[in-house]
Amino acid sequence: QVQLVESGGGLVQAGGSLRLSCAASGRTFSTYAMAWFRQAPGKEREFVAAINWSGGITYYSDSVKGRSTISRDNAKNTVYLQMNTLKPEDTAVYYCAAGALDYGGSYTPSYWGQGTQVTVSS
Repeated sequence: QVQLVESGGGLVQAGGSLRLSCAASGRTFSTYAMAWFRQAPGKEREFVAAINWSGGITYYSDSVKGRSTISRDNAKNTVYLQMNTLKPEDTAVYYCAAGALDYGGSYTPSYWGQGTQVTVSS
């Protein structure tokens, strides 16, 4: 069992930056690939970024590629999402997930956090 708690969301102007954090409980954090998803009002939850257990492999959606960086600190049981040059269309609830990542970049979540709101004003 893994419990995930996101933080770092908030209101930011377009062009600004935010760093989201996700703290995980349990001693098995380093065995999971981690990911961020987001869900905007009226839309389905979508993949944002994923990172393998060691941090050596990352994947990004086209919508955030080049503007965001996913990273992890296994000593702190924490995964991060640094988002730069934010746009109003980045407005969503951002969810952290623990799960599995295959060699093709497909991510399967097993556990979810409760989400953190990111609002980007124009």
